[in-house]
Amino acid sequence: MKKELKDLWLLTEPYVRDAGFDLIEVTFGRESSGWVLRLYIDSPRTESGSSVTVSHDDCARVSRDVSAALDVADSIPHAYQLEVSSPGLDRPLRREGDFARFAGENARVKMSDDGGVDGRRNFSGTIRGAKDGRVEIECDGRSYQLPIDGIAKANLVPNWEREFHRSAS
Repeated sequence: MKKELKDLWLLTEPYVRDAGFDLIEVTFGRESSGWVLRLYIDSPRTESGSSVTVSHDDCARVSRDVSAALDVADSIPHAYQLEVSSPGLDRPLRREGDFARFAGENARVKMSDDGGVDGRRNFSGTIRGAKDGRVEIECDGRSYQLPIDGIAKANLVPNWEREFHRSAS
């Protein structure tokens, strides 16, 4: 992670956590509308494994708290927009805890240029677990141990059948 993003993560995460959410992803860059800082937040899973949906009001509340902290820190030297949202169904996976939380779910993982495993850089399969800095993913009939530090990008693959069933209920 770039130093600028890491600094923004470290600055904003306590405010997200104090609001009762997990910080999932931080992006910051120039877009057609100007500079945009995006925070993706999610609610922690309960003991039963379920999680509460992040509402628009939750995002607005976190945005107000983080905005005030960013103003005080004055760490961004130019104008920017702050956006706070839920991570969506194709939620990014970054940390060991993310992979452990979603064991049993399907994910797509892309390794960094120098982080391939067994000659592969792309994996799509079922997360079996995560520990000791590695995620176990089962794909193509075999299990792979991927070093989390070597992952360039990882996302959940939405289970559309479950989502359609949930929306019909």
